[in-house]
Amino acid sequence: MGKRDNKTGLVADWKSLEKVFIRPENDSGKQTLIKYMEQILFGLHDFLNTHVGVTEEISLKELTDDFRETRINQDPEKKLAQVITDIIDEIAPKAVNVASPYFVGHMTSAVPFFMVHLKTITAALNQNVIKLETSKVLSVIEKQVLAKVHRLIYGKDKGFYEEHVQHVESSLGAFTAGGTTANLTALRVARNTLFKPRNGFDGVEKHGMAAALKEYGADRVVVLVSRRAHFSIEKAWGILGAGSSNVIPVDVDEQHRVNIKKLNSMIKEIQKDGKTIIAAVVGIAGTTETGSVDPLKEMGEICRKHSIHFHVDAAWGGPVLLSDRYAHLLDGIAEADSVTIDCHKQFYMPMTSGMVFFRDPWAMDTVAYYSNYVNRRGSVDIGIKTLEGSREANSLILDSALKIMGARGYALMIDHGIDTAQKFASEIEKRQLFELAVPPRLNIVTYRIVPERLQKELENSDPGHRKRINEIVSGINKNVQRKQRERGKSFVSRTRLRIHQQDRQASVVLRTVVMNPMTDIHILKEILDEQEGIFKELCCD
Repeated sequence: MGKRDNKTGLVADWKSLEKVFIRPENDSGKQTLIKYMEQILFGLHDFLNTHVGVTEEISLKELTDDFRETRINQDPEKKLAQVITDIIDEIAPKAVNVASPYFVGHMTSAVPFFMVHLKTITAALNQNVIKLETSKVLSVIEKQVLAKVHRLIYGKDKGFYEEHVQHVESSLGAFTAGGTTANLTALRVARNTLFKPRNGFDGVEKHGMAAALKEYGADRVVVLVSRRAHFSIEKAWGILGAGSSNVIPVDVDEQHRVNIKKLNSMIKEIQKDGKTIIAAVVGIAGTTETGSVDPLKEMGEICRKHSIHFHVDAAWGGPVLLSDRYAHLLDGIAEADSVTIDCHKQFYMPMTSGMVFFRDPWAMDTVAYYSNYVNRRGSVDIGIKTLEGSREANSLILDSALKIMGARGYALMIDHGIDTAQKFASEIEKRQLFELAVPPRLNIVTYRIVPERLQKELENSDPGHRKRINEIVSGINKNVQRKQRERGKSFVSRTRLRIHQQDRQASVVLRTVVMNPMTDIHILKEILDEQEGIFKELCCD
């Protein structure tokens, strides 16, 4: 590889490195940084609307053509001021303004402006909570925050939390990189607890799945979960060596919740087999596609009866527990042996952060690891039991946010999302062109465009003809969603659901996530108006 010409006049030497590392290069760089950081820190919404919009209309090919250089310059290419200006002028317009109230397609939304301050401070402190020596008070804060959310979920008595909030050996849970690693941690604990050491066998964590199955006289170990489960459950079971195909889907009812009768019968059939062990049953508190909440209380009772680990994936719906009006939607979550909650979803934190909690403060002992240079035996380091090694102090952000917002502040946003989703569902049902797919339980609404002519055909059609009509309807919705996305004013996502019991296959539906507190029914009506207009254009073209 040849050396690239230095056309900038900038040189990487110790003097310039010292300036870059310790202080701004010059007043110009400092002023540019202050200019844009002031806009971002104190006028985030206006900044994003000015510099990003929803997103600039540009093809993927055009994007990739600008990013094909693969050599690293030997010397600096630009000064700080120019780099910041380039980010604002060239990168930001091609990113996605997830803070727009018209961006309602995914579980990523606006963050409160103060989150940017907190993230900046956390980055500047650069604490590593793997070990007390690299975090000190931040490790203490992490345990306190985990105890607060654990109390929200499980509601144990005062004495329980006084004992465990700062206990040097027990663990109420852990911060993770997100819901995926939180689910992986929960299922890892379930697996290790099931295949625990005995009779000279030192446990599955040490000897692996093949030895564990042999020791326990089984051919396979499975997890039962709703068909609407997040794919991270399959991913976790694959990573843990049990095989992603051994995550067995349980049929759902018309509200897309686990069918309790089906779950009961599946457990009984599997237990009759004698060679298959159920490691866990997973309930979903806010499915990613429909926002449905499984019957957690009934599922917990079944798991307790059969001594099966009950995990609740509440990555999306967990913060609903903060709402006095809607916390009952998660009734039964306290029956769970473990619970996942994402911070970067309805706790409105920046990417990326999740949490996992355990009913038993000693459950995480099954995943403990030690090292001579860090996390030594007898130490009080949090990293002994976490999946990740080095981690930033996200607990400081959540701790601060809870102090700034309070439970009632978060509840206002939760209530707004659910209330607005219900209004949106009512509006969809009023419009002849649309069909509501699933009545919203939380704040996710699924629906589709079905022209009146095709609606009538669907009412009186045999299965084969019904399938053909649904394929046509799916094509219409796919095209409308793509066209609306390309226009860049608003965004809804799409997925596939089996809407009616008589349907043999899933159909494309539009999916709206009402998370942004600035998104109201008037904006959602505009989005429907735009979809109606696009449909008319496509029909006429």
